[in-house]
Amino acid sequence: MATHHSAATHNDVGGQGEGKIRCSHLLVKHRDSRRPSSWREAEITRTKEEAIEILKGHERRIQSGEATLGDIAVSESDCSSARKKGDLGFFGHGEMQKEFEDAAFALQPGQVSGVVETASGVHLIQRVQ
Repeated sequence: MATHHSAATHNDVGGQGEGKIRCSHLLVKHRDSRRPSSWREAEITRTKEEAIEILKGHERRIQSGEATLGDIAVSESDCSSARKKGDLGFFGHGEMQKEFEDAAFALQPGQVSGVVETASGVHLIQRVQ
């Protein structure tokens, strides 16, 4: 996903640079994902439709207040950012896949997206800052 999953880049010692936002996400991969494997599963065989249904279940839990995106990401996200509650750090335009970037930049801080499809899989994105 991101070129860098850290909160600061070499030119950005303090964290947030101009035009950058910070997001967390929850990724569910499927068999047609760019890399259909993760730290959770060596070979992902679910369909895209199954991945979307899984993600919608997570979305319902977040919307109901039962759990936060970060809490779910720790055990359920197929991204290595799961260990950081899905935190991708700060990023600017051109650093993420276009669909992800468009959805992330459209969010207000604290807001969670609906299902966002990219070549990596399907995501829920929460804008942090």
